[in-house]
Amino acid sequence: MFSERDSTGAFGGFGQRSATLWLTIGFLIVFALQCINDVYLHTPVEGWLALTRRGVLDGWVWQLFTFQLLHADFFHLVFNLIVFWWLGHFCEGLMGVRRFLVALFGCGAVGGLLQGALMVFFPQHFGAASVGASAGVFGLLSVFALCERDAEIRLYFVIPVRAIWVLWASLAISAFFTLVPTPREYGVAHAAHLGGMLAGMLWYRMGWHHEFQPLPGTVLLQSLRERFARPQTRPRRPADRWASLEMEPGRPVSRPTKAGTPAEQDMSREVDRILDKMNAKQPLTDAERELLHQAGRRIGRR
Repeated sequence: MFSERDSTGAFGGFGQRSATLWLTIGFLIVFALQCINDVYLHTPVEGWLALTRRGVLDGWVWQLFTFQLLHADFFHLVFNLIVFWWLGHFCEGLMGVRRFLVALFGCGAVGGLLQGALMVFFPQHFGAASVGASAGVFGLLSVFALCERDAEIRLYFVIPVRAIWVLWASLAISAFFTLVPTPREYGVAHAAHLGGMLAGMLWYRMGWHHEFQPLPGTVLLQSLRERFARPQTRPRRPADRWASLEMEPGRPVSRPTKAGTPAEQDMSREVDRILDKMNAKQPLTDAERELLHQAGRRIGRR
């Protein structure tokens, strides 16, 4: 589908750490369970997991995430998985597993919010239950197309189109049918697609696809974790603290690292090397992602 990418290169390959592979298997298993439930079990579980007007009104927040795991029929599943497979490998290699999962299900949840709001206010046009991973997948499309504007996408495996034009066309189609909810498009959650794409565009605009850019709430959660992880003690003046250490015989004293020291210079050079590697569209190791994360936190505290 994407002619300029190697499926074993920037897309992350087929290794054990590929979240795209495991999610694809998960989508297949969930669909198989849906079919089994249809024929043999007849439980109402799908009504609890799909995005429904009742669920929105009753505050069933989990539906914003669980509706992304379900699919309406086999062709719906296959289409979503084909697109997800290629986009998922690229975005996972670009962002790392954790950010990739947050982007996928976060964009899907935003799409579900828009679809759910229209369900409440315009039930005659948007009242049907919504299922499918496409809202999150369209979010990944936004990230991919904005990162790789000139990449060639072959629509239906035949027609070559620039990635950015695929995004603009998809955005226009979804916006039109959201504003004009014709029954000819009944069964397609265009509002969810639109919300997912807008969330993906925001994700790119805020730079959250970079490991060194903290996600919303990350700094707050980290500060809360550090606060409750250590006991509360009365702070002492820095001079007193260092003096008490120096008075203990045989104990080495470590002073705070000053800006511009060889340690910070080494980190700066290493970060530059990793950024060059990202610009070359090469996958990062876990150690490199962790180093970028640490450097981003250190910059954020200055």
